[in-house]
Amino acid sequence: MKTRIAFISDHASPIAALGGVDTGGQNVYVGELAYQLARKGYEVDIFTRWEHAQLPQVVQWRNGVRVVHIKAGPVECIPKEQLLPYMADFRENMLAFMRNEQIQYDLIHANFFMSALVALELKAILHVPFVVTFHALGHVRRIHQGEQDKFPPERLDIESSAIKLADYIIAECPQDREDLIKYYNAPPDKIRVVPCGVNTEEMFPVDQRLARMKLKLPQDDFVLLQLGRMVQRKGVDNVIRALTKLRYTGTRIRLIIVGGEDEVCGLGYNPEIARLKQLAKELGVQHCVTFAGRKGREELKYYYAAADIFITTPWYEPFGITPLEAMACGTAVIGADVGGIKYSILDGKTGLLVPPKDPQALADKINELLMRRPVLEEMGRNGIKRVQALFTWERVAQLMSRLYDKAIASNDIALSGTMSL
Repeated sequence: MKTRIAFISDHASPIAALGGVDTGGQNVYVGELAYQLARKGYEVDIFTRWEHAQLPQVVQWRNGVRVVHIKAGPVECIPKEQLLPYMADFRENMLAFMRNEQIQYDLIHANFFMSALVALELKAILHVPFVVTFHALGHVRRIHQGEQDKFPPERLDIESSAIKLADYIIAECPQDREDLIKYYNAPPDKIRVVPCGVNTEEMFPVDQRLARMKLKLPQDDFVLLQLGRMVQRKGVDNVIRALTKLRYTGTRIRLIIVGGEDEVCGLGYNPEIARLKQLAKELGVQHCVTFAGRKGREELKYYYAAADIFITTPWYEPFGITPLEAMACGTAVIGADVGGIKYSILDGKTGLLVPPKDPQALADKINELLMRRPVLEEMGRNGIKRVQALFTWERVAQLMSRLYDKAIASNDIALSGTMSL
């Protein structure tokens, strides 16, 4: 009989369009990991909140992977910061689905703190083990965002309870592990570092000239790419400010910004994009900044390949999948020296690290690589090798499979011991 795994991803569905305020790396993580686990023989159901009434409750997404929409509050899009009051409904309706389908799961993998709340309650009811990937920690978010953090204060207590009751805690990078221990007193023996990955069937090198032809980009421009969710903490403004500090070399610089809720920027309103456009105008660099809007996953490799440098300088980053995707496409990366980025980028080998919120430091590194094209090409080759060795979803699934097996076996032993008393 196949091992059944229940993923809980309260706000991040693998079938949601990426690039918006609440859609990004977690959506990719959940979908890609589930897919690779299914290829290894697992049966995976991904439970996520029902946001669109036109979607059926159950979507057979891929072979061995279903997306199950759970009613929790109104069937509409709600900012994730406002979802906690609906988690009791999520738990009860998930239990109802399991009863109706007569399904038992061997393990639950919770993603994010609200999913962990549901998982720890299901563990108490069903005696099923669970592991948790937080994707971001409330304490770290508070440090960096202060009063801008709109999550309820209960978040920290929920995270602490989940850490206490989880069978294993998955840290996405060494910094994540350190933060779990430092801020939550997480037992080190319960933590396993398992990184995010890249789908190398989806992200792979494309000839730069062909990529630029496809995207209708000038062949002679020096192209900088920023790609991801359009929220302030991602530090896109830092890249725009750096443009004003570049030394003139005679080469035309073009910054392309990919992300947002709409495929054509300007059709919908995104407050962060509006702020960034105004900033570019105030700084006098709007002529060299292109807001490309949201793009489908099948298009992203062309943007990565068309770029000379991929740049990501968030204030903090639990992991960050986009640097890996750029490396998989053979593009050098300049990234903030924080969190998972400083783990995935080999400074000086696959890219360069800079302090966050420091446009002058970023400009200096851009200038350094602009004048050293052979170094850029070598970094691109090194990035491909690093991703293929350490950061494929196949490898991530292999590591996770071993962890699941240990958690399930330990739970079986504990249950058999209880029954024999």
